[in-house]
Amino acid sequence: MTPLTASQALWDIWIVSWAIAAVWTRRTTARARPLDQFLHLAPFLAGTALLFFGESGQFGPDFIRPPGRLLWRLPLAADWSLTVVVAIGLGFTWWARVTIGSFWSSGVSRKDGQAIVQSGPYRLVRHPIYTGLILAAAALATQIGMPTNLAGAALIALSFFLKARLEERLLGEALGPDYAAYRARTPMLTPFWPARR
Repeated sequence: MTPLTASQALWDIWIVSWAIAAVWTRRTTARARPLDQFLHLAPFLAGTALLFFGESGQFGPDFIRPPGRLLWRLPLAADWSLTVVVAIGLGFTWWARVTIGSFWSSGVSRKDGQAIVQSGPYRLVRHPIYTGLILAAAALATQIGMPTNLAGAALIALSFFLKARLEERLLGEALGPDYAAYRARTPMLTPFWPARR
């Protein structure tokens, strides 16, 4: 097994387990408007296609994988280190998913009895699931080392930034000053980054 196939296997396991856990959620009481949802979903879908079905030679059928130029070849130790980073990123998402419990949602929505979760990884960042996915996507794209895959990881990061901002507007309306205080002391996506004051 190569480091890249190990990273792919980690992603495959994550996708299947995440889909199974999607049933563990509360009733939705409010959703962001469809147009607002599309503004973060479009770069996410494009980024996912580029990251996983771009130039890697490891993912997807040949007809959607354009020829590309390898930007670098990583030493084996660095390659395996990036597989570890993929595992850390995906593990961080699971820590967050277990911590947030039934308040989790795949879309931008507010759940029945919505409360501010501030424990576990939510002490470090307000959106740890997005943080973990951005980290894992960046590590995978770096392992692949081709422009299309790197562009895909960048689009995924952009999509989660847009989604986090939209989510915060929706939650801010419902949770008021308590959520504003949480935002003031906790960074949005980057742990230990100075929070917005």
